[in-house]
Formats: sequence, C-alpha cells, structure tokens
Amino acid sequence: MVGGLRKLTASFVVPGPCGVAVRDRLKHLTVEDERVLRAVGAHQGALASGDLKARCADGLEHGAETWAARKRELTGVSSSRIAGAITKATHGQWALARRCQAAHIQKLAAGIRTLRHRLSLPLGEPGTRRAAGGYRSKGEWFRKSRRLAMLEARHTAAVADWQAGRVRVVRGGKRLLNTRHHLTQAQFTEDRWRQRWEAERWFLAADGESGKRFGNETIRVTPDGEVSIRLPAPLAHLANAQHGRYTLTSTVAFAHRGAEWADRITAHRAVAYRIHLDTERGRWYLTASWQHPAVKTIPLETARARGMIGVDTNADHFAAYRLDRHGNPVGEPHRFGYDLSGSASHRDAQIRHALTRLINWAVRAGVAAIGIEDLDFTTEKTREKHGRRKRFRQLVSGIPTGRLKARLVSMAAEHGLAIVAVDPAYTSMWGAQHWQKPLTTPHRKMSRHDAAGIAIGRRALGHPIRRRTAPPPHDRSDRAGHRTVQAEPGHRGREGTRPPTTDRPPGGPSPSGKRTREPSASNTVRDAPSTQQWVQDSLTHTG
Repeated sequence: MVGGLRKLTASFVVPGPCGVAVRDRLKHLTVEDERVLRAVGAHQGALASGDLKARCADGLEHGAETWAARKRELTGVSSSRIAGAITKATHGQWALARRCQAAHIQKLAAGIRTLRHRLSLPLGEPGTRRAAGGYRSKGEWFRKSRRLAMLEARHTAAVADWQAGRVRVVRGGKRLLNTRHHLTQAQFTEDRWRQRWEAERWFLAADGESGKRFGNETIRVTPDGEVSIRLPAPLAHLANAQHGRYTLTSTVAFAHRGAEWADRITAHRAVAYRIHLDTERGRWYLTASWQHPAVKTIPLETARARGMIGVDTNADHFAAYRLDRHGNPVGEPHRFGYDLSGSASHRDAQIRHALTRLINWAVRAGVAAIGIEDLDFTTEKTREKHGRRKRFRQLVSGIPTGRLKARLVSMAAEHGLAIVAVDPAYTSMWGAQHWQKPLTTPHRKMSRHDAAGIAIGRRALGHPIRRRTAPPPHDRSDRAGHRTVQAEPGHRGREGTRPPTTDRPPGGPSPSGKRTREPSASNTVRDAPSTQQWVQDSLTHTG
C-alpha cells in the first residue's frame, strides 16, 4: 500500500496462442460406423478409467517406473500409441485436479480469515472500504461462528488430502454425475442421462506424431478427408481395411484453417484428433489440433506506437474507446453487447461474436494493440467477503474472464493485434471521476463503463488516468489553483501557476496585424501595466 492505495502492477503484452483447434462434423455415418465408434470409445474409456484409478492410487509416489508399468499393461489390450495417449491424458487430468485442490484450499483459507476478523469485532461495528465490519445481531454472529467451524473442518481435510497426494476426480464430470440425483430439475430422463454419461466417459483421441503418415498413425485423415481408425487388439475383427484399420464412410473438410491443416498433414507433421458425440443433437464431430512454434511477443513500446483501444469488460457488454498514442480519446465510445444466458454453446457464440466486432473495429481504426484489464475474480465471489450481496456475486461470476482471455488472445493474433493487460485497480472509479463528465455532451452520452475504457487505455499506454486540467480563468490564474498534469514530469514550471492564455505579450501587436481601439481614459486610479513578458508553455506534452 502506497499512500492508502494499492500498488499497481506494470502493464505487459500478453503472449500469443500456442495452439490451434478446428472442428468438423462427421456426416452420413452408417449404422456400422456408429457401432464401431461406440465400441472403440467404450473399450478405451474403460482403459482410461482404470489408468486414472491407478494414477490416483500412486499419489505422490508416482515416477517413471510406475508410468512405464501402467503403459505396458495398456499396450497389451490396445496398442503402444493408444496406451501413450491414455497415460498422457491421465497425467493431465491428475495435475488439473491437483491445481484445483490448491485453489480450493486458498479459497477456504480466505474465508476463514474473513470470518475470524468479523467475529472478533463488536456487534454493529461499521466496516470500511477495505474490511467488513462486525455482524449486526447475535443470531448472525452465532450462525457465522458455526460456518467458521465448518470451513475449518473442510480446510483441515483438504490440507490432509494435499499432503497425502489424494485427489478426487470424476471421469465424465462431477456436475453431470450429481445431475443423476436431480433428473426432474435438470429436465433429463434416466435413459437420456445414461447416454450422455457414457458418451462423456468414452476415449476417442490420439496424439499426433511427426514423421508418420499424415501426422497421426492412430486416427488418420487424408488430404481428401477420409477418416480411418486403428482399432485396439480386442476389436481387430471389426476392421474393414488393411492393418487392423476401420475406414469411416464420412469425410471431413475443415472450412476454418483448412489450408493450414492440409499443409501440415501433407508434410507429415503432428496433428492430434478427437472424436466425440453430441448426445443433445445426435451428431458426431472430429476435432483436429496442433501446436504453433513459440512466437515472441512484440515490445510494449511497439504496441503503443499507433494508439490503443481500451476495453472495459462487463456482465453484458464490452465498452471500448479509441485513444491516440498521447492518451487522448478519439471519436465516440463503442459498445459490443452479448447475452450470457442460456446454454454454454450459446454463451460461447455470444462472446465470439462480440469479440469479432471489437477486433474488426480495431483493425479499421489502425491501432496495433487492445488494452484490457487483467481480471481475476477468484477472491471476489465468496460469501464471506460480500455476504448478502448475492446479486453482486452472481454478476461477478457471470463475467467470463477465463474464456474471454483465451478467445481474445487467439482471435486478435490472427489479425496482427497485440493484447496489453493492465492492472484493473481503480479504473472504473478514476475513469468516472476524470473523464465521464468532461466528455459528456448533448450529443454524446458517456457512461461509467465508457470512461473506464479510457482509463484502461491510458494505463495501457503508460499515461496516468487523470486528464489534463482545463486552463485557469483569464482574469486570475491563482483562482483556479496550480497545474497538476499539464506537462511531463521534470518539465520546467510544471508545478507553478499557469501563465495567462494570451496570444501575445502585454503591449505587443495583435497577431492579425490590425490595430485595436485604445481604451478610453478613466478617472479611476489603476496600477501601471506590468512590464513582465510571459511566455506560454507548450501544451503538447501529455501527462
């Protein structure tokens, strides 16, 4: 804390994407095709479940020897490549569960600290901006003391699991598993739930391998779009092609990045594939993915050279404002709305559509970067911090920060735009204080979010959020006080009073060359005119 304010972190250019994934539908599959896909998915899914169970049992004792032993066991009932893909997926799933466990422990610890602080205060103690006050009644104090005991018990159990290396993972998803007990509320039938549960637990994926034909030996896709699968050993009798392979009647053609995908498989470079079933629509899809070589991000000064677009993220829209390289707002504010209600696919489509419009406008504006807040609401959604403000917690939870970052970085990289992440502290408050009212006109309505976009853009450009103050009145400069952000730090006379806003020295000729009428004489005794020659400071400096 510096001067009562939180210390701000420096802005930085977000690294670009490291991979690509494209998807196409497997159309016109025959009954035999679907039967084979289901059999392969169920067989390999059972192997993946058993491998995950063995990995969780190893805990912190896992090593290269146990990994090799598990892979040898899987190779006997599948193939070497399938065994490698299953064990790799298992390790990734275990590591993800481990990270989530650590985040859960931190969340519990934060809640415990907040409850202990509030319980230590007298009843009715008012809170401050940075810390909540005491509870309002004895009944609330008692209920929160019980909740503290519950959180402490959970925290102790979670820490014990962490130290022992125990994780709890559900193949298919914990949310879908719990839906089994609430089928009516979820508008599911038992058969429909069972189909989705089984489909989520299938394993129909294969990692790519450079140097092999078309970049993948297990799931192979030719340049013509023909898809074939290398069957595991127990299902080799289902093959309809040589070398234990099954060729689907459906073909694929990736409309997005199809040329890039074709170049990779023609050069026999690694491409990973995944086949999955959408039980809601009854459709099969094939997803292809590959990695990009590491691309060095552009320097921050280069990203700032042509100005910036500051974007304020909200629960239902992006508020964006364009700024030149000096930090001056240009043009009118822009809003790109989206609706985050409905299904996950609908929300994702809304985010992509809003980001597409934002990026297209940035390209037309000619900027090189987009400034956005480095948001992280992990500690902002707890009951202990906001208590009864349930609507606010729901509002914060609805902002898709993680998906937004991933989408924006990948989509902006395709148009040559850099993403500059800034500290989100005080952007809304200072933006409204310094920019909302001055930019509001009868024909322009400035909201708090529009002003926050300007604040974010200025911080991304390296300028302070405060705008340049207006010149003092021409009659008495001292009445308006001293200048604060009129020139760069270190400029001579920066902290002094502003000189009068005249276009010529006192007593000098008019810039137009015309002679002005002399004032009439007055009987009032006046001071003699000053002989001091004022020199107007340059206003081109920006603070």
